[in-house]
Amino acid sequence: MAEISIIIPVYNSSKYLEKCFESIRLQTFTDFEVIAINDGSTDNSGNICDKFALLDTRFKIIHKKNEGVSVARNTGIEQSCGRYITFIDSDDWIDEDYLHNLDNE
Repeated sequence: MAEISIIIPVYNSSKYLEKCFESIRLQTFTDFEVIAINDGSTDNSGNICDKFALLDTRFKIIHKKNEGVSVARNTGIEQSCGRYITFIDSDDWIDEDYLHNLDNE
């Protein structure tokens, strides 16, 4: 069980997604899982998700038909096993100490 579950709804965000995922992968706090929900993207987002899942076993990818961000987040919550949950948008990125600071609050 991971300490923190990071849920990321993904929809047509290939332009930003690698930067988002890389900022998470390089966190100083390492006891986390990423649940990325590819919500029916029609761009390269699904391939980017799969690439990161191969790079890092903490990344779990769910591919589903488009039902909107709320359903995607709820899907992520249902699949999470972390003690805590945080949400990150697929077009954002985080500082390297984000999870460390979150865990120490």
